[in-house]
Amino acid sequence: MSGLPEAVNGDRLTKRGLTAFGGYNHNLYAGDGELWDMENMTSDLAPLLAPRKPRYLVRTLKKPNGIFASDGLYFVDGTDLYAGDRVVGQVTDGRKSFAAMGAYVIVMPDKAYYNRLTGEFGSMEARWSGSGALRDGSIYGESAKANTVYAAGADWGSRFHVGDAVSISGCGVHPENNVTIVVREIEGDELRFYENSFVIGEGGDQEAALTVARTAPDMDFLFSNENRLWGCKGDEIYASKLGDIFNWNVFDGLSTDSYAVSVGSAGDFTAGCAFKGYPCFFKEESIYKVYGDKPSNFQVMGAASLGVEEGSARSPAIAGETLFYLSRTGIVDYAGGMPGSVHAAFGTDRYREAVGGSDGVKYYVSMKDAGGVYQLFVYDTERGLWHREDAREMLGFAWDGELYMLDSEGHVWLWGQARTVPEGAVAEETVRSMAEFGDFTDGDANVKGTNKLQLRMELDAGAEVTVYAQFDSSGRWEKKGTLKASEKRSFVLPIIPRRADHMRLKLEGVGQWRLYALTREAYSGSWKY
Repeated sequence: MSGLPEAVNGDRLTKRGLTAFGGYNHNLYAGDGELWDMENMTSDLAPLLAPRKPRYLVRTLKKPNGIFASDGLYFVDGTDLYAGDRVVGQVTDGRKSFAAMGAYVIVMPDKAYYNRLTGEFGSMEARWSGSGALRDGSIYGESAKANTVYAAGADWGSRFHVGDAVSISGCGVHPENNVTIVVREIEGDELRFYENSFVIGEGGDQEAALTVARTAPDMDFLFSNENRLWGCKGDEIYASKLGDIFNWNVFDGLSTDSYAVSVGSAGDFTAGCAFKGYPCFFKEESIYKVYGDKPSNFQVMGAASLGVEEGSARSPAIAGETLFYLSRTGIVDYAGGMPGSVHAAFGTDRYREAVGGSDGVKYYVSMKDAGGVYQLFVYDTERGLWHREDAREMLGFAWDGELYMLDSEGHVWLWGQARTVPEGAVAEETVRSMAEFGDFTDGDANVKGTNKLQLRMELDAGAEVTVYAQFDSSGRWEKKGTLKASEKRSFVLPIIPRRADHMRLKLEGVGQWRLYALTREAYSGSWKY
């Protein structure tokens, strides 16, 4: 880290100063100015050392099941789907994922949708069951053979639309009529298809218990790309009909058709998202990208690369035009080629079950450590620095002009750098922060003694910072003083000389403060105590 020039006086006391402070570095080799551990620190004022700004509590959900943003905020509280402050639909109780295309917000795994323009809420799927028959009919004003499903009183138009692909089942006389086929015309109680779509007897088949259904595949992950919904489950990739969230089984040989393919590799898909205009799908040890602009030229290209770790499907997020996610080896960045590791700052610590989000520049990730405790980290893509905020488990992040976060206790937080704070949001009363430096060794293998510390700091009114020191990794933190001020100034903390191979410093703060410079006055002794 950048420092002030070293100065040696006549008493062989050496002054070493720091004016630039690094980020989180949980490695034994963490150097002067780098932080072995921290809480609620930020890179916002880097290279200064400072805590994050207070967040704003926007609302509290009783049973948090999901958060999403698409021209507005959406929440699932228990079984209630909220669009802003309004309940707009009912879903099943459980964790949700979301996607958006056009005016539609889709809630999975329910396959439910909300149209933000019309206020309509419903299911992507539709089903009719009842007594019906296959018979001759008409199409486009002309007589047609074997093309009609007739059911007296059936209100087909309330369930299906022209162009829908429907699956017909229950045909016992001619089982070959149990097919998936595209609706070409709807007229009253007749559902019409192309001529000779069915095999029927003379005068048509007798009425039977039929089921007509428009279905969507079960998918673990769903997202939109280039006016289609894309999803995957197991080893299969699916795409909806162009511009149509409801149809996944239309195969007319047109550029607007649906699409499905099996990639045929080991393992199930662990995540999926859109990145740089391409649908991207991940397994733990491979990445698949779909090229092309229509089903006839779609090509799925796979590469043996570090994909998303199982259980961390919500970790992918784009920050600084780069995709970040948790792989088996740690957090990686993916720009479209081979992923690169950005996990070095975590040392040997391993994490799992990550949930990620972004404000466009910073990557936020909440993940579970080896002890089962969630940790919230932030990676600044412009400065290449990691910072740890707190031990709050985040269930999801959403960007709606500002970054919102939903934690496991149901709190919806707005980040502290917000430009616009919604009415009724309440700021945190105070932010408690901590910064623990790595070992100070001065590059000297001899025993050293520290005489005093000098800190140039600025503290907001009511804030305070307590300084602790630890020598030779004893595990005992010795309090060296508490600083309070309302203006930028230097503080000098005298320390009774203590001979030690190395020392650590820790700052514990309440409220907002900034550290501009840290100078230590020390002397070098012999190689033994």
